[in-house]
Amino acid sequence: MKYLPTDKKVIYWSLKMSNLTTSMTEFLLMEFSDTRELQILYSLLFFLTYLAGLIGNLLIVIITTIDRRLHTPMYFFIRNLSIVDACFISVTVPPASINALVNNRIISIRGCAAQIFLVTFMAFVEFTLLTIMARDRYVAICQPLHYPVIMNPRVCIQMTLTCLFTGLLYASFHTGYTFRLSFCQSNVINQFFCDIPSLLKISCSETFSHTLSLFASALVIGVACFAFITASYIRIFSTVLRFPVKEDQRKAFSTCIPHIIVVSLFLISGYYVYLQSPSDSGSIKDIILSIFYSIIPPFLNPIIYSLRNKQIKEAARIIMRRKCLLRNKA
Repeated sequence: MKYLPTDKKVIYWSLKMSNLTTSMTEFLLMEFSDTRELQILYSLLFFLTYLAGLIGNLLIVIITTIDRRLHTPMYFFIRNLSIVDACFISVTVPPASINALVNNRIISIRGCAAQIFLVTFMAFVEFTLLTIMARDRYVAICQPLHYPVIMNPRVCIQMTLTCLFTGLLYASFHTGYTFRLSFCQSNVINQFFCDIPSLLKISCSETFSHTLSLFASALVIGVACFAFITASYIRIFSTVLRFPVKEDQRKAFSTCIPHIIVVSLFLISGYYVYLQSPSDSGSIKDIILSIFYSIIPPFLNPIIYSLRNKQIKEAARIIMRRKCLLRNKA
């Protein structure tokens, strides 16, 4: 190599990097722990959390589908959110837990691309659905007489389909843009699942334009949704504080505050992971923050929207009684 002319050195290095890029067919994900026993323990804890979140979300879907009394816009969006949460938590946790148990860190490039697309898509749909739910609460509390007209079934379906369609476009753009980059420095991803910031960190391509597009799109969507949610809740709280009965105020606050907590947790942790510079990514810190936006919200949503909701609990009791009666008759 040292005997080659300068221009030939450049050509040789470019070919070498190109060969490395094209020959890379897989990535290595980060382990939960260097100790095998802790790795198994963490994977089991993650999997138990996944099962709890999955079962809770599926129960909400089943209950709100079977009980016709819950066929209202509010429970329509809660059911859609539960479906998204069940899919969201299934994309990352089961593969990571199984890989930890069998001590396998390998993920193919296609598998990584699929995971990035699904995570981005689910996160986008989750946040936009939470925004629509704030709108639903605003209309229900501030404009109760016009609620059936404003939030009619056709409008609810249109808003949901808009979330899904724009989410597909958003995820497709950023997934395709990410895998146009070259990965020749390392194939080790400092995360327990594939995400865009971790791939930007190990790319040997120029990532400024990609980082800028990711920052700009996330900032515009996030700020717009957050501003809409904030404005909705300011109007909601100003209306609730004028309620003459304290019990009505308490009920209204009890339904709104958990929603605000979930939105804040999801937004802050997700923004911190996705909008920081790739060079500033820290593996342990990123993993903890990724848990807060990819696992905790899908796990908490069933608790917030079922255990604290009398109508869902009553519907669950009725369904259980029906099943018991059918078993006794059989």
